[in-house]
Amino acid sequence: MEDLKKRLFEIPKKISLKKLKKDQLLILVLAGILLLVIALPTEKKGVEKGKTETGLSPTEGREEVSQNEYLYNLESRLKEALSQMSGVGDVTVMITLKSSAEKVVEKDVAVTNEAVSESDSQGGARTTHNSTHGEATVYNDGSSQSQPYVSKELSPQIEGVVVIAEGGADSVVKQNITEAVQALFGIDTHKIRIMKKSSK
Repeated sequence: MEDLKKRLFEIPKKISLKKLKKDQLLILVLAGILLLVIALPTEKKGVEKGKTETGLSPTEGREEVSQNEYLYNLESRLKEALSQMSGVGDVTVMITLKSSAEKVVEKDVAVTNEAVSESDSQGGARTTHNSTHGEATVYNDGSSQSQPYVSKELSPQIEGVVVIAEGGADSVVKQNITEAVQALFGIDTHKIRIMKKSSK
């Protein structure tokens, strides 16, 4: 073992930088850099940066929860409002969404229009039009590493509403419920269903 240590320490003494050619010195430097790169710690493979084990980024998970909360909030508020109406009685409400919430991102738009007119010696004239259009997303702190600047957020669109009420068989109650749902959500009447609740 001691003999091996002595030999290893003697090798650098035998190699002189003056005796090395440029090519050999370059190879030696590149080998050193390669060893440094190999030794650097890397991220865990299979899990992308910014993603959780489920494959969703933290903000995507929050958006899913907030959409479910939004839907639950709409249903409970509609249920509370309808239960206060005359003749409705006990009520159950279900709302379906056509789309999820949409965020509109702010963009810098650059438009350039150029017109060039030419005429030749024989009286001919020609006009050339050139137009360029460019868009760039605006970010909160100016760098593309941060979140984009959201100028407005659009609520999810409602696809349909089902109301099951004790008074759902009465035509006047049905009409009142339909008008209330239309006023609140702005959807067509064919997307609203009112039914009588079964008595248990």
